[in-house]
Amino acid sequence: MTYKEQLDYSRIPQHIAIIMDGNGRWAKNKGKRRGEGHIAGASALHDTMMNASKLGVKYVTVYAFSTENWTRPDEEVNGLMALLFEKLDLGIFMDNDIRFCVIGDTDRLPEKVRERMNKCIDLSANNKRGTLTVALSYSSKWEITRAAKCIALKVQQGELDVNAITDQTIDEHLCTSFMPDPDLLIRTGGETRMSNYLLWQCAYTELYFCDTYWPDFDEEALCKAIYTFQQRERRFGKTSEQVAEENDNK
Repeated sequence: MTYKEQLDYSRIPQHIAIIMDGNGRWAKNKGKRRGEGHIAGASALHDTMMNASKLGVKYVTVYAFSTENWTRPDEEVNGLMALLFEKLDLGIFMDNDIRFCVIGDTDRLPEKVRERMNKCIDLSANNKRGTLTVALSYSSKWEITRAAKCIALKVQQGELDVNAITDQTIDEHLCTSFMPDPDLLIRTGGETRMSNYLLWQCAYTELYFCDTYWPDFDEEALCKAIYTFQQRERRFGKTSEQVAEENDNK
């Protein structure tokens, strides 16, 4: 029996975050250039977006390019930017009723990439089936620092009482304020770290690590991750007994 056949469709995660790792190693293992791995990874992203939407996932957020990735060789960075420009196809989002969003320090992106990106964001804004958010030139430390500066400025200007600052205040000043925190975070490629990704938002996210390189991450791999998620008990700091009682009272 496949993992897809074993899924409980009443417990599909609302939001899945993904660290798409392993493009370069996938290419190396096949005797290809790293750039060819990123091309294959772009195709895998399209397929995963569609597969997740069909399963009922409302939000998919993917880590495409970190602030630290700017330190990679110019050839690879330029290739990634060119690929991003080529693969931002508005038709994909409009034809499938998918909203496109971006989080990160996008001022650092090439102008032509920003222009195409903003066009996709604006024209897909009212799409309802699902939301694909791409983290570009992003890191959690950058995001939290940015939020802290915004909050500090409001306190300085008398718009916010420092004693009124809560967790929700932080949430409202993060790039992800328009969507719920991830239920499940998937990292492909065999590494088991967060790599400065959605650290605040993933406080109670279920983590799933697999050895599959991102270009090979197919529908069954996605279903396996969701199936594993469904086998876990999410307690959010409570006891198992409390969770069971709450479920009985629903």
